Amino acid sequence: MAVRDGDGWALCERGHRHWGVHGASGLLAVHHDDEGTPQVLMQKRASWSHHGGTWGLPGGATDSHEDAISGALREAREEAALNGDGLRVFGVYVDDHGGWAFQTVLAEAARLLEATPNAESVELRWVPVAEVADRPLHPGFAETWPLVRQALTPVVVVLDAANIVGARAEHGWWRDRAGAARRLLDEVGRLAREGLRRPVDGTPELARWFPRVTMVVEGAARDVEPVAGVDVVAAPGSGDDAIVAAVREARPYERVVVVTADRGLRERVSALGAAVTGPKWLLSQV
Repeated sequence: MAVRDGDGWALCERGHRHWGVHGASGLLAVHHDDEGTPQVLMQKRASWSHHGGTWGLPGGATDSHEDAISGALREAREEAALNGDGLRVFGVYVDDHGGWAFQTVLAEAARLLEATPNAESVELRWVPVAEVADRPLHPGFAETWPLVRQALTPVVVVLDAANIVGARAEHGWWRDRAGAARRLLDEVGRLAREGLRRPVDGTPELARWFPRVTMVVEGAARDVEPVAGVDVVAAPGSGDDAIVAAVREARPYERVVVVTADRGLRERVSALGAAVTGPKWLLSQV
């Protein structure tokens, strides 16, 4: 294990040569303006590089000690002078070629971050999503762009904690609702940091999802405190009303998924455009 031990050519099962002995990863930073229109940060590759003159993402070979996210953020720091501030990773897409893979790390940018090209780049530019395909694209990026484009909408997951705890049916949970909610929160926090599976049908197939997660607690569980990766909303009254309020507070371009089995709540949030999935989706991962 050493720095730059990923540099070198690899041959995939399709018979193509790729840069990155251990695979490669790149950062797809996306910013949504106030109207919800997305722009992505793109790199025009230097003429001397592989597929020089084409447009793609800041990225490169992943070292043996790195995962896709750390490798993509390092490459973005080296090639675009982005230090990670103002970026929130929300997904990883894997383009598997058989024996070699490129992993696209999707990150939400809080603003149009200033990016400075290094010697590997001719230009770095924020490009409206509708105009990306108008440019001469790196072949690998061109192949995955139609699929990755579908995943540019960040996902917000709102958890009906009382309903999920009830569905879990731990022994004696009703005698210690706060403790049961605390245990669930700790496990959800771990999942939020490690990545979740696709929440509902119709959302793009990412290898890992890192949605914004909000857990709504009520009654005896109202005093549980948030953990890293999970916001906690203590319902002042009805938990259902607090969940509906959380759906309404999502940003216009976000996709909201509510986790509950409560039929009445499902109808209320569906009327607001939220998707719904049952507790089994979450509990099967903890």
